[in-house]
Amino acid sequence: MSHLPALMSDLALILISAGIVTIIFKRLGQPLVLGYIVAGFLSGPHMPYTPTVADTGSVQTWADIGVIFLMFTLGLEFSFKKIVKMGSKPVIAASTVMFCMISVGSGVGHLFGWSSMDSLFLGGMLAMSSTTIIYKAFDDLGLRRQKFTGEVLSVLILEDILGILLMVVLSAMAVSRHFEGLALAGSLLKLGFFLILWFIVGVYVVPTFLRRSAKWLNRETLLIVSVGLCFVLVVTAAHAGYSSAFGAFMMGSILAETVEAENIERIVAPVKDLFGAIFFVSVGMLVNPAVLVEYWFPICIITLAILLGQVLLGTSSFLISGHPLKVAMQCGFSLAQIGEFAFIIASLGISLGVTSSFLYPVVVAVSIITTFLTPYMIRAAVPAYGKLSLLIPATVRQRLDGRGRLEARPPADTKLWHSLLRDLISQVAAYATLSGAAIIIALSALLPFCRGTMGHWTGNIVCGILTLLVVSPFLRAIVMRKNHSEEWKTLRHCSMANRLGLWLTFGIRYGIATAAVWYVINFLSPLPSPWRLPVHVLAAVLTVALMVISRQVKMVSIRLERTFLQNLRSREVVARKKKSGGPAYAGRLLSHNVHLAQLELPENSDWGGQTLRQLNFGHNDGVMIAAIVRGQHRINIPDGNTRLFPGDRIEAIGDDHSLEKLAERMATEVTPLTPDDLRHHLMLRRIIIDEHSPLCNRTLSESGLRDRYHCMLVGFEAADGTLDFPTANHSILHHDTIWVVGEEGALSMLRNAGKNHKPSV
Repeated sequence: MSHLPALMSDLALILISAGIVTIIFKRLGQPLVLGYIVAGFLSGPHMPYTPTVADTGSVQTWADIGVIFLMFTLGLEFSFKKIVKMGSKPVIAASTVMFCMISVGSGVGHLFGWSSMDSLFLGGMLAMSSTTIIYKAFDDLGLRRQKFTGEVLSVLILEDILGILLMVVLSAMAVSRHFEGLALAGSLLKLGFFLILWFIVGVYVVPTFLRRSAKWLNRETLLIVSVGLCFVLVVTAAHAGYSSAFGAFMMGSILAETVEAENIERIVAPVKDLFGAIFFVSVGMLVNPAVLVEYWFPICIITLAILLGQVLLGTSSFLISGHPLKVAMQCGFSLAQIGEFAFIIASLGISLGVTSSFLYPVVVAVSIITTFLTPYMIRAAVPAYGKLSLLIPATVRQRLDGRGRLEARPPADTKLWHSLLRDLISQVAAYATLSGAAIIIALSALLPFCRGTMGHWTGNIVCGILTLLVVSPFLRAIVMRKNHSEEWKTLRHCSMANRLGLWLTFGIRYGIATAAVWYVINFLSPLPSPWRLPVHVLAAVLTVALMVISRQVKMVSIRLERTFLQNLRSREVVARKKKSGGPAYAGRLLSHNVHLAQLELPENSDWGGQTLRQLNFGHNDGVMIAAIVRGQHRINIPDGNTRLFPGDRIEAIGDDHSLEKLAERMATEVTPLTPDDLRHHLMLRRIIIDEHSPLCNRTLSESGLRDRYHCMLVGFEAADGTLDFPTANHSILHHDTIWVVGEEGALSMLRNAGKNHKPSV
């Protein structure tokens, strides 16, 4: 008998345990994540009554791969453009609530006398609410169409990206073991540099590569290519001193901007589910009942800190960001739990060897408790708002409830300046990062090669010229971008103060480009000290001027930027073509209680085939139908004669109450499926034609396969086993073998037809 590696038996135990337990949890309506954790506990070393995993080291490696796939798929669902379009409210709310909860977690850890690293990582875990658990709770409670859920989901998206940055900062602190402000600022600048560099280069290279390779990319090759790209950036991030999760997330966010993003997300999902399950099972293996008994009091206090912290500080964060009191309370109460991201941060602390062994099971226990309390916390928000409204003065309540409805418009000049400065800062940061990366690579890799092949000073000259040629399109863009934009022209003609401000921005950008050129020249030049500074500065100023006036540099710069923007917007362009645009007023409705929600018509709906006039949604439910999405076809602003069909996605306009009423009526006005309906399914059968068959010696059109037997011919089986697809005039002969599709009863009738036609002897 051959020896079976321990990993194989461990995987069998893990997967069968996870499968059985998650089926039970699914039946009970509980999150699958908790099922995986329970399965891990049952198969872990702390459960003596069940089989135990033998090689925990190998399982941990698989769990690390699971984290990579979780972060990769998280990046696929993320979009930097969505963050920009969200505005300032979600950014302020997410940043504030995370800072507050980190402070609460760190304070609780210090209160129990835990180490600084344990307290800091505990704060990081408490700062991350569970996207998966909140999504499920909203679905179970039927709240996904309410206005506040959109605000919560926007904050959760931002928490995910801020959580990635938090992991990077925690890793840097864990390695350096100190918290000096300058070191932290340096780590953040380095992080920003790599973040911008990888994103820009990735968006420029990856979509172009996928577009040119499209004709060779099927499901299999697309899976291999996308996972390969993910692990390339994972390795790159590890060499740069960052976690593998950060690299996986970055590649996911890069691929999210491609037209293949949805396909990649679909084909990677089963792989993510497999390795993600192993990760959460490995989390459950670390749960030690003895530790939970020993630390029951900290578990209770941490749970209480999460509930009260999110209720008070979370609500305050949403109030600070400009939301009405009721919406702020609903959002704050919804975030009162921790989940999968807390486990990832906990596993980071263990892998770095900076957190104590008791912290992981404590956090798992807190996550389980807060998960079960999540639906009750969400339901408690509205009653709590009603009681609070009775306690605060009426004028204060009216002022808080009226927030977000009317916002003062900034002056035209201020709005133009905000738009111009935002674009300039983002573009200068991007092009400066590219210039810096090119200079670093040239001076560290190209310069030694040039010196080795051409001599010291000749190598310096050649390296300097090549470096300046490479960075010239980026430096020219820093100086000249937006100088001929509509904002620039309008501000220039408004006032002298605006013209002085524009010249100041131009001077600053020219100075940045000059500094980059001066650094290269100063690094490579042999000029002695007395003349070194003025000559190098003058040479840098003139070199930047040549870059600005050069037509070739201008064309290269425009071509590079055009390709980047084309790749960045490619997914939006394709989606816009498919949808043919949405209602123009959709975005403006979000500032009021009335908003858009999408509902899907059930397959057995009684509304199927009826017109909008017959259904009269405006009178019956108080909503308007803005659009109907049917497969890839979109009907905007449908008239009363438009009919609904099962599976249609309806975009309805209304307030929370009316949309809830519509969803409830849609779910109840259906025709229940009978057991007989559920038994109807098609089967594929192979039939050999004998001489007594009623099909024998008839053409396909004469056979009655469709009309009489309700079956469909797939094809004729040839001698080599392949299928031939004949025309309607093809004759069915004795000993022919045909493949037919139909329901079981129809196929039985077809098989028995030959017996009934046998001649009597």
